[in-house]
Amino acid sequence: MRFAKVWQRLLGVERTVVEQVVFDEDEGAIVASVRPRKGATRRCGICGRRCPWEDRGEGRRRWRALDLGAIPAYLEADAPRVRCAEHGVIVAQVPWARHRARHTTAFEDQCAWLAAHCSRSAVEELLRIAWRTVGAIVTRVVADAQARHDPLDGLRRIGIDEVAYKKGHRYLIVIVDHDTGRLVWAAAGRDKKTLNRFFDALGKSGCARLREVSADGANWIGDVVHSRCLNARLVMDNFHVVQWATDALDEVRREVWNQARRDLGDKVLADRLKGCRYALWKNPDRLTKRQRGRLAWVANTNARLYRAYLLKEELRLAIRMKGDEGIRLLAHWLAWASRCQIPAFVELGRKIRRHRQAIHNAMRSGSSNALIESTNTKIRVLTRVAFGFRSPEALIAMAMLAVGGCCPALPGRTTPIAFELTAT
Repeated sequence: MRFAKVWQRLLGVERTVVEQVVFDEDEGAIVASVRPRKGATRRCGICGRRCPWEDRGEGRRRWRALDLGAIPAYLEADAPRVRCAEHGVIVAQVPWARHRARHTTAFEDQCAWLAAHCSRSAVEELLRIAWRTVGAIVTRVVADAQARHDPLDGLRRIGIDEVAYKKGHRYLIVIVDHDTGRLVWAAAGRDKKTLNRFFDALGKSGCARLREVSADGANWIGDVVHSRCLNARLVMDNFHVVQWATDALDEVRREVWNQARRDLGDKVLADRLKGCRYALWKNPDRLTKRQRGRLAWVANTNARLYRAYLLKEELRLAIRMKGDEGIRLLAHWLAWASRCQIPAFVELGRKIRRHRQAIHNAMRSGSSNALIESTNTKIRVLTRVAFGFRSPEALIAMAMLAVGGCCPALPGRTTPIAFELTAT
């Protein structure tokens, strides 16, 4: 009996009787014949309820287990079927593997952990499986983790953004919990219909519990948030506001450069204006000595471009100040932008007025989409790691595994196992 228990620990199985262990010469692997203990039999493979037997199924089958040293290992057992009142005729549940899996739970947990921490080639080489198999395993592990703990439970402050995952304008909507810093939901798409799926999953009570939603200035996000989250305030991400100002400044710089290059025919002036791009973009405290000189040259030679630069900097200062003082400075900036006679900044002023309340909310609360932008960066890395997955669902599962808190512990790490081989 002691050796049987050792084999249970080596194979990473629970509530399981190890009947026999042999070495299969043809497969070059260890094969353990197992069966569930009496209390673990006759259960539905999906819901786990006790059900009456249906038939013996299609005979014995094998599940890949963790390697024993350098030798692959398999579990072999009968796969009878039961009749569940909810799910019909279905293969009976086994305690050592998830439903529809061809690998043991311990093997899948280790595979998922490695997929979240190692390169694709390392996972394939170490576990001797194809990358497509890794995608299926990760999807099952994440679904199992979410079944135990709903990631949408208790949400109060969330951030919404989209990230490209494939060429051809293929996007994922990603939603992050600001309180825990975790990814809680993602889906392929970039429209109101896809975002409404999240709020449908959250339910009316979940939507009513939300108090703050941060996002960029996309109208489709704002429209859905205003219609579904009646108790939440929409917070405009300040980074995007400053980015709008930088884009407007660059539009003015290009106009001045084109005027010097085409209309005036002054190639030297055009080249100098082109070289001022980074001096105009960067924050004043980060300018090099050479860039400060170029900025001074712009102030002396082109008042319109320098005025656009000052507009960009005052808006950045207002956003950075936050609070009531920042809101007053933003009001001053809007008045200046409306009479600056620079079309790009006049239009920017109108755009900021449309989002003024959301910007004020951000300045008062100090919230931003910095956390979700960090999550997006990690997802972009995962898109390269997950190259070869055929569906976005596998990528989403990888993202939930890496940044959604669904990564399992390595087998045997949660509770240290101490035993010794003793002769009976």
